[in-house]
Amino acid sequence: MDTTENCYSLAYKQIAKVANDTLPLKKLISTIAASAAKGLRASGCAVMLLNPRREYLDIIGAWGLSDLYLRKGAINARKSYPEILDGKIVAVDDIFSDKRTQYPEHAAREQIKSLLGAPILQHGEVIGEIRVYTREKRRFKPNEKDFISTVANLIALILEKIELAQDLNNRHQSNITQQKRLTSFSDLPLSPIRPINFGHPSEEEFARLLDFYQVEWLYEPRSFPLSSQDNRITEMFTPDFYLPEIDLYIELTTTKQSLITEKNRKVRHLKEVYPDVSIKLLNKGDYLKLFARHGFIPLGESKMTGVQRYLFNKTQIQRRVKLLAKQISKDYQGQELVLIGILKGVVCFMSDLMLNISIPVTVDFMAISTPADKADLSIRILKDLDTDIENKHVLMVEDIVDTGMTLNYVLNNLSARKPASLKVCTLLDKRVRRLIDVHLDYVGFEVPDEFVVGYGLDMGGKYRNLPFIAILE
Repeated sequence: MDTTENCYSLAYKQIAKVANDTLPLKKLISTIAASAAKGLRASGCAVMLLNPRREYLDIIGAWGLSDLYLRKGAINARKSYPEILDGKIVAVDDIFSDKRTQYPEHAAREQIKSLLGAPILQHGEVIGEIRVYTREKRRFKPNEKDFISTVANLIALILEKIELAQDLNNRHQSNITQQKRLTSFSDLPLSPIRPINFGHPSEEEFARLLDFYQVEWLYEPRSFPLSSQDNRITEMFTPDFYLPEIDLYIELTTTKQSLITEKNRKVRHLKEVYPDVSIKLLNKGDYLKLFARHGFIPLGESKMTGVQRYLFNKTQIQRRVKLLAKQISKDYQGQELVLIGILKGVVCFMSDLMLNISIPVTVDFMAISTPADKADLSIRILKDLDTDIENKHVLMVEDIVDTGMTLNYVLNNLSARKPASLKVCTLLDKRVRRLIDVHLDYVGFEVPDEFVVGYGLDMGGKYRNLPFIAILE
């Protein structure tokens, strides 16, 4: 067996050994990263997981890399070697000449020249990446690519084992608490496999609050050098959180005056050195004001009365609506389109959708009544269309589709008017409730079998004006 195969064999043995240890996740993954780097005779290695929205990568373990490099900033999975996100192995011979390198200046400081990255897959879906780095330019060989791919697969198996253990533990706790009502944000679970050692309880509470309101966050993702002497950094500042959706760094503080003064000084200094960076110093009383200001919750509200869990925030909804509008505009290019909605729940979705469609559209509405008695299947039209849709392309726009019975009735009614085409776009699809299999051409989000409100959806006429979608208690 040659030296290379010996290195690989030793690495596999070390990974297999720690896989059954009861180490904390970060230490476990960092140990695997060390084995992978040594197996490839590389200078460093990082293991990263995709965040819940599959946009950014969180480093969950690393070896051989400086703290400054690990905290260089948020890693955008769609910009930083996006082919890995597509399930491909990426080998970069020269990082500095590659446009996909997101932080070349930090790579130069770390003296990194080449990179080899592989996807971590579970059940055919990419959940993260492993990347190894070298301080000399290197053209990676096929057997090296096979090695890193195998390590990635081993990491996937280990993470699946940990997730299973967490799931069993959560179910056990759920059986113990039996419908325990959440009384504070500290009772809320953090996202699974997020190995974070918070520096203060207030940071963990803030993270749980962000999760509750479905606000994406990264913990201490970047360290900013504030001053240096003789080419050596003498002062750095690492803000507590970064909120990618609003491009804002957050530093938390307490009521202790000495801490407030020092943190204010650092924040002011950071703004002077990095004028393009947005940062806020927050105390506990400022949290909800920040969320309200950016539209995550209604102004003046703390935790919304009656809201059990937030499903989609304002940013998520608007992003999805724009994607739907872009696809609809492409599919109907060169044609005129009639949008038809059923009052009243669809008004918010219909308004935002048509504002983002780039082709000519006309809009019309229907109003219908459904019987209170579920045994009565009759549906009445209270307000009919004002538009003749014969030989026209029609897109039925729905706020939510559950059983499909009402939508099926409306589609049959519209089909009888002989449109040129008839398709369906719904913001929410409650597929689990489906009784009639109606075809949906455009779907925003699939939702669980829960009563949802907000963004036009109501309960007894209330909650329509909420900028987010949530589940009621």
